[in-house]
Formats: sequence, C-alpha cells, structure tokens
Amino acid sequence: MPKHAPSQPTASRKKQHVDLTLSRDVGFRTKTTGLEQWEFLHNALPELDLAEIDTSARFLDKTLAFPLLVSSMTGGYADALRINRSLAETCQAVGIGMGLGSQRQALEDDTYHRTFSVVREVAPSIPVIGNLGAAEVARLTDAGPALRLVELIGADAFAVHLNPLQELLQPEGSPAFRGVLRGITTLVAGLPVPVIVKEIGAGLSAGVVRRLLEAGVTIIDVAGAGGTSWAGVEILRRKDRAFPDEFWDWGIPTASAVQNAAALKGQPRKFTLIASGGIANGLDTAKCIALGADCTACARPMLAALHAGGMTGLRQRLEDWQRDLRGAMFLTGSRTITELQRAPILRRGEQ
Repeated sequence: MPKHAPSQPTASRKKQHVDLTLSRDVGFRTKTTGLEQWEFLHNALPELDLAEIDTSARFLDKTLAFPLLVSSMTGGYADALRINRSLAETCQAVGIGMGLGSQRQALEDDTYHRTFSVVREVAPSIPVIGNLGAAEVARLTDAGPALRLVELIGADAFAVHLNPLQELLQPEGSPAFRGVLRGITTLVAGLPVPVIVKEIGAGLSAGVVRRLLEAGVTIIDVAGAGGTSWAGVEILRRKDRAFPDEFWDWGIPTASAVQNAAALKGQPRKFTLIASGGIANGLDTAKCIALGADCTACARPMLAALHAGGMTGLRQRLEDWQRDLRGAMFLTGSRTITELQRAPILRRGEQ
C-alpha cells in the first residue's frame, strides 16, 4: 500500500457524507421502496410455536443470526475508526455481517488504514465485505489493488458499488464508467473471494443484473430507491444549482428491483440476492425474503441508532429487528428462512 500524506479531499468528503446523513433529511421525497404495497397472507393456523422459529441464514459460508447485513457506510477519515469499531463490535455480538464503506482512500495512502482494518480486529467471525467504487474499478488493469484491500480487512467478499447517479451529481465526481464491466470481470477472475456488485440507492435493473451474472458475479445487491437518496446528499453538497431536484428521486424502487432480479435466479446460474435500499425493520426484511431475496442490508438507520444511543441503542435496534422478523415468520407459519421464501405475499387489496 502507498505510504504518503493523506488525501484530504477524499477524507473530508467521507466525513461530509456521514454528517449529512445524520443531520439532514436525505430520504426520497416522492418515491418509496414499494414494500408498503405488499402484505403477507395471514396464517391463523401456523402449527408451530414461536420458540421453534429459526431466523438464521447462511451467507458467505457463515451463519447469520438473521438475514441482515449492516451495509457499506464509511472509513477513511479520523472519526470513522470509532464508527466502524462500534458497528463491528455490535455486529459481532448480535451475529450478523458488515460491509465497509468505499476503500478508495486506502488505495491513496495508509493514514486511515486502521479505520478499515479495525472491523476484523473486533469482529473475527462475522462476514466482512470490502468495497470499491465503479469508477476506480474501471481503471484497474489487474486485481492486485483490490486484493490488497481484501487482505487489509480480512474480507470474506469484495463489493463493487455502481453509483453513476452519485458520480454525476457529486461536485468532485468521476462519471467515467467505460470499462466498469471489464474491471468487474477482472476482479471475478483474480480475487480469492466472491465479488458482490451493488447499487447505492438507485437500484439495479433486470438487464444490468443479467449482464453481471454473465460476467461471473455470484452475489447481487439491488440497493433500490426509497431509502437514502445519495443524489439528494450530493445535491445538498453542491454550491451551484447545476442539476434539477428531479434527480433527487431517480431510481428503481427496492421492491421492484428485488422481484425483477429474483426472476433471474437459475438463469443462467444460481446467485445470492441481497435486498437493500430503505429496508427499515424486520417486517421489511421478511417481505424482501418472500419476494425472492436471500438476505437484506441496511445502512443509515443503523448509523442513526448508533449516533443516538451508542452501541446499546444499536444493539437494541438489531434485536427489535430480529424480533419483528420472527413475528412475521410465526404469522406466516414459516419455521425457517427457507420456508419464509415460499410464504404467500400479495399486493394490498388482493387478499
């Protein structure tokens, strides 16, 4: 890894992102996840006890207490050490996975390496996911830089985040996406861990998912619209009015993205589907699983819970999440997550 003075623009941008998501309303304004349009068919005769329900799920050859990841958030600036340590310790205690924020800064210098590596130090047994943006991946000529990032955190998988909308709107953005698919193919062939491809809140279409599967990607995170608007974050960061606010709500709603991606399972190959983008509670997780996801992920609500109540508040949020998921499973007669994937779920008004 390079060892020189820290890249302050990257570090300060990362801090601004966290500060804005905690202090401003950066949710979608007119668009929702679409999950509110779905409800389970109530099973008044579940023929099981609440105590029998097993919420566990397998992900990256490890067992999660329930199918949730604290998704990619931060790293690469001073206070990120505290945030990532707290998130990781809580994930380890509860038994769920964690994704790191973009590790681009770690490629630029080594000043803030520990803001990333601390996660594996305090969370030795959970799935940990590395992360790099598409614009950086497009410039790779081999998998070497990404491999160093994997080794820095002892990653179980490596995520490439597709964020063309954010790069378009970001004042210092890099909307240079020619070569991204080639770069992803290079990582699939060259890394010893699975490659995850994810959006960051604007969703993946079925066509994009199909192209990723053909490139050999085995884990897809649709990261749909309806939660945090990263377009909104960047619009707030801009000092000009170069783009209209209509971009704030750009994207594919999470429920639609999950359904469309799930329809491709087995065509041409099996893959793991992660649902994220506005997933707010255990019932949302249950709905996503029933719509075809294998796991769910959430970022900003977990950061907000940590900010408001510390690790105790974050752990309580996660325990409430698992409780609500278990309740949905009980009321649909689903003893396991596999059974929940087959539970009847209908659009409102169709029951």
